[in-house]
Amino acid sequence: MSSGGRGPVEWADVAVDISQDIADLDRSLSSIEAVVDPEAKRAEIAALQEQVAAPDLWDDQENAQRVTSQLSRLESEVERVVRLRGRLEDAGVLAELAQEEGDPASLTEAQAELTRLRSEIEALEVRTLLSGEYDERDAVVTIRSGAGGVDAADFAEMLLRMYVRWAERHSYAVKVLDTSYAEEAGLKSVTFEVSAPFAFGTLSVEGGTHRLVRISPFDNQGRRQTSFAAVEVIPLIESTDHIEVPETDIRVDVFRSSGPGGQSVNTTDSAVRITHLPTGLVVSMQDEKSQIQNRAAAMRVLQSRLLLLKKSEEDAKKKELAGDVKASWGDQMRSYVLNPYQMVKDLRTGHEVGNPDSVFDGDIDGFIDAGIRWRMQGEADS
Repeated sequence: MSSGGRGPVEWADVAVDISQDIADLDRSLSSIEAVVDPEAKRAEIAALQEQVAAPDLWDDQENAQRVTSQLSRLESEVERVVRLRGRLEDAGVLAELAQEEGDPASLTEAQAELTRLRSEIEALEVRTLLSGEYDERDAVVTIRSGAGGVDAADFAEMLLRMYVRWAERHSYAVKVLDTSYAEEAGLKSVTFEVSAPFAFGTLSVEGGTHRLVRISPFDNQGRRQTSFAAVEVIPLIESTDHIEVPETDIRVDVFRSSGPGGQSVNTTDSAVRITHLPTGLVVSMQDEKSQIQNRAAAMRVLQSRLLLLKKSEEDAKKKELAGDVKASWGDQMRSYVLNPYQMVKDLRTGHEVGNPDSVFDGDIDGFIDAGIRWRMQGEADS
C-alpha cells in the first residue's frame, strides 16, 4: 500500500506524536476511572435495579423518582467512561495498523478521533472535579444590573442571552422564573433555572461581578462606558433538604406582573414577593400563571438561598475554628472589553479569548472549565 509520499523519518515522527497522544489520554482517562470507579458504580446500579424491580416502588412516588433518577445518572456515568475507553483502544489499534501498512487516510482518521477524544476526556475530567455537596443539583441563576445605568441593564440582558445560548448548546432546559425590566432598556434583574446534571457545580464558578467596557450605544457622544452586573448561582433545593420556613418568618406581598418599561402584562395580582424577615432575603416571582404557582416557585428559591446561606455560615465557622480568615475567591471575576480592543478575560484564572461575540453567543465552556480547575487547585492548596 502506498505511503502517500511520506518518508521513513516522517512516519517515525507521526508514530511518536500519536503514541504520545495516546499515552497522555490514557493517563487522563485512568485518573477519571479511579475517581468514577466503574466497578463500585456497577454494584450500586445492581442494588438500585433491584429496588426499581420491586412491585411497590411507586407506592412512594418521591422515593421512586429519587431511585430511578439516581439509577439513570449512574448508568450514564459508567457508560460514558466505558465508551471512551473503548474508543481510545480502537483509535490506538487503527493508528498502529495505519503505521504498519503506510496508510495515510487511516492515520488521518486516527488523529481526528484522538482530537475528538481529547476534547471529551478533558470535559469529563472537569466533571470529576465537581464533588461538592450540592454540585449535582440543578442551578438557580440570578443576574442583577449594577453600576452603569442603562448600559448595566443592557449588560444584564446580554449575560442572560449568553447563559441561555450556553444551555442551548448543551441541550439543557432553562426556565425563566422572574424578570424585572429596566425603564429604558435591558433588565434590572432576572432569575432562571437550569436543569441539567451538575448544573450548580458547573455554573457556580460564574458567580461574582462581571464588567463590560464598550462604546455606549445609549450615549449620544459615543463615549466609552464601564458597567457592571452581578451573577448569583445557588443550588435548587430538593424535598429531602428539609429547610423549614415558618409562616411567621415571612411576609408575602402580591402585585401585578409587569413587562418592559413597567407595562402591566397581567390584570390580576398574580405576582408574588416573599420577604424572609430574619435574614432580609427577598424573592419575587411573576412568570407563572397563577398566584399559587408563583408563591410555590418563590418559596422554592427562598429555601434554596437559605440552604446556601446555612452552608456558607457553616463553612465560615469551620474556617474560623481552623484559623483561616482569608476572603473567599475574587468577586470581580471577568471583564468583557469591546473597546478599545476586543477581549474577554477571567481575572481569577487568566483565561482569555479575543472574540467577545462568540462568548456572548454562549461559548463559555473554556471559562467554566478553567474556573473549576482554578477553584479545585485553590482548595487543594488551602
